[in-house]
Amino acid sequence: MTIEFADTRETLYAALTRAIDSIDGPTVTLRRLLSLVGEHGLLFLCALLTIPFLIPVSIPGVSTVFGAAIILVAIGITTNRLPWLPDRLMDKEMDAVKLAGILRRGANVVARVEAYIRPRAQAITGSGFASRVNGLALILAGSLLMVPLSLVPFSNTLPAFAILLLAIGMSQRDGVVVLAGYAMIVATIVYFGVLAWLAFAAGKGLLGLFGG
Repeated sequence: MTIEFADTRETLYAALTRAIDSIDGPTVTLRRLLSLVGEHGLLFLCALLTIPFLIPVSIPGVSTVFGAAIILVAIGITTNRLPWLPDRLMDKEMDAVKLAGILRRGANVVARVEAYIRPRAQAITGSGFASRVNGLALILAGSLLMVPLSLVPFSNTLPAFAILLLAIGMSQRDGVVVLAGYAMIVATIVYFGVLAWLAFAAGKGLLGLFGG
């Protein structure tokens, strides 16, 4: 199913409000909700999934699960289609009244955040091609989040901030924030490279010690 969300300049708050107002009937499914919110909903979901990792050390194993979910959502953003998720989850009926209340509270928080974000450097966010490239960056950041180094300080934090900045910047068409997300991806790759070099150097030293 294709999502008609490409390159809208609608704010995340407006998208959430529109989706809430479009909910009808006593129940609503996740599939229907994602279709209503479109790209904003998927990006908002990516941002929410980063919250557990915004501290130097995260819970082991969680990054693999959440990183995989972020990758699936990012693939949906890149291909302009609903992400693949189990049908049992996508078609689960939820209480529309309770969900609308939660979404309205979330929308109010988003409105406050949006006061500090504005459309800038829109060549980075304002075209279909840019959205696809940024979606690929989200996939890369999600893959970095999945690297099993949870006990190493900042190994999850850096890619989590990259995802958070990319998601917020893309949803709000703020190219400056998106660039900050790219910078965090580069910082993550450099950090992992340093860790790999240190591990190699330590291993080489041990071999030399015992070999000598």
